[in-house]
Amino acid sequence: MTSTGPGSVFARIDRGVLGPPGATRPSLTVHVGSRAVLLSPEETRRVLYGPRRDAALGAAVWRQAVTEARREPRDGDGTGRLLVVWLVLPGLYRNLHRILRLWRRVDRADLEAEAVLAVLTALDAADPDGLDPGGCLIKEAVNRMWAYAKRVTREIPVVDIGAFAEARNATVPPEERPRPPEGWEVHITPPPRRGDLCATLRFAEPCPRHDGRRTGNRLPDLVFRARRHEEADLIGTLVLRPAGARR
Repeated sequence: MTSTGPGSVFARIDRGVLGPPGATRPSLTVHVGSRAVLLSPEETRRVLYGPRRDAALGAAVWRQAVTEARREPRDGDGTGRLLVVWLVLPGLYRNLHRILRLWRRVDRADLEAEAVLAVLTALDAADPDGLDPGGCLIKEAVNRMWAYAKRVTREIPVVDIGAFAEARNATVPPEERPRPPEGWEVHITPPPRRGDLCATLRFAEPCPRHDGRRTGNRLPDLVFRARRHEEADLIGTLVLRPAGARR
C-alpha cells in the first residue's frame, strides 16, 4: 500500500474514512451466496487488493459498495460515496507515480483531485450488477489523470498582456525620470487608436563633449531619420528638447 502526504487529497480521504483512533468507521455488509459478511474498511481493501483475493467476495464488495453509494441521498453525509472513492485509490497509485515521473511540472494535488472527480462522475452512471464496476471506476480515474497531465504539459505560459501594457503605459513623474547631463530627450507620441497601446516613448541620450565643447553632430541625423514621408501613415509626433527642459 502506497502512502500519501498528510496534505494530499488522497490523505484527506483516508482520514475521512478511517477517522481518528477509536472513531466509528463505516462497515459494509456483503452477501455471498447464502451468507452475509460484515467487513470493516481495512478488510474490504484486503479483499480487493490483498495477496489472497477471493474473486467472488471482491465482486460482491464492489457491487454492495456501489449500490449503497448510489442509493445515498444527495443531502446525506456522503459516507457511501466516500467509501467507494477510498476503495478505488489503491488502483490509481501506479499510474499516479508514472505520470509524476514523466512530467515533473504536473502537480500531484491536481492529479489526485482529477481522479476523485472522475470516480464521483462515473459513480452516477455505474451499474452495480454490471461486469467489474470497480474496474470501470478505476479506469475512468486513470484515463482522466492521463488526459489532465497531457493537457497541462501542452500548455505554454504566455505574457500577461494586460499587466504588461499597464506597466508600459504607466506615467512616471518628471522628477523621477533619469536625465542625462546636458543631453537630449526625444518624445514620440502615437496618435490615439482604440485598442492600441498609446504610451509616449521617451529616449534620452547624453551629448558628448570634445575639447570642452558640447557637440550636436548627431542631432541632424536623428531628426532626419525620424521624419515621415509625405505619403506614409502618421505613426506619431516627435518632440526633441534638451534634457530637463520644460514641456
